[in-house]
Amino acid sequence: MNSDRNIEEMDHSSFRAIAELAYSESGLQLVAEKTSMIQSRLRNRVRAVGLNTFKTYAEFVCSDEGIPERLHMISALTTNVSHFFREKHHFDILSSAILPSVIERVRKGDPFRIWSAGCSNGQEAYSIAMTALEAFPDIASLDFKVLATDIDPEVVRFASKAEYPERLIGGIPKTLLQKHFVHQEQKGEIFFAATSKLKSQVVFKELNLLGKWPMKKRMDVIFCRNVVIYFDGQTQNQLWSRFHSLLDKNGKLFLGHSERIAEPGLSGFVNDGPTSYRPKLIGEKTLRGGISYVT
Repeated sequence: MNSDRNIEEMDHSSFRAIAELAYSESGLQLVAEKTSMIQSRLRNRVRAVGLNTFKTYAEFVCSDEGIPERLHMISALTTNVSHFFREKHHFDILSSAILPSVIERVRKGDPFRIWSAGCSNGQEAYSIAMTALEAFPDIASLDFKVLATDIDPEVVRFASKAEYPERLIGGIPKTLLQKHFVHQEQKGEIFFAATSKLKSQVVFKELNLLGKWPMKKRMDVIFCRNVVIYFDGQTQNQLWSRFHSLLDKNGKLFLGHSERIAEPGLSGFVNDGPTSYRPKLIGEKTLRGGISYVT
């Protein structure tokens, strides 16, 4: 059997077939300049389905028989690298500004929903939940929930289980680790399992961002960080508009450190801090430099 290294180089037609499929399935944009990286990420998938060339893999994944493999392919092509409390300033905004402004109405029975879109292994969603619990411990008994979604069913299952090996707990302060996780050992490896209280704040679902969104109620906060960097401009613009339609008028959208809404006003947003956006008010105008005013 061939080793991973002996799998032949990807030819142009195979690259084109995989790139077109990745785009149609998930909006993922692959460029020819990244062919070597794409080959590296897909070699294990070629072997996993019992094939030994990228040509046969491209034919397989584009066929009806290969439909189940497509999610694995998308997962392999997108990195699921994350850590707890990544880009901490967003969690600081959540705890110091957003939650204090709404906690009284939530205590009176109003729902509060946060969406972690592209949640990967769940670190972002549980960071959100820990932030809320630390700011207002009674929020666990209120109508507060974090919806966490990802296109990859494997990472959704992993995140739902909420058992993290020691190498994946980076970013959690020691006090929070001791409070919200239980130290375990499995087959000689150390794990940290989220407490039932922390897990109960998060609901995980499989979701393709480019597909139908089942949510019926508006979101108060949307985290979509380090996800849209894989999409082209047209797909990003479509997502901004959909996020705006789903977001509460007083809501907030957080993006990753390398992501921006090129023309926020066209999608109904106003820049509101580092990679932070809010819906534009009726009659609000935005000047160059980010200064806004209401007519």
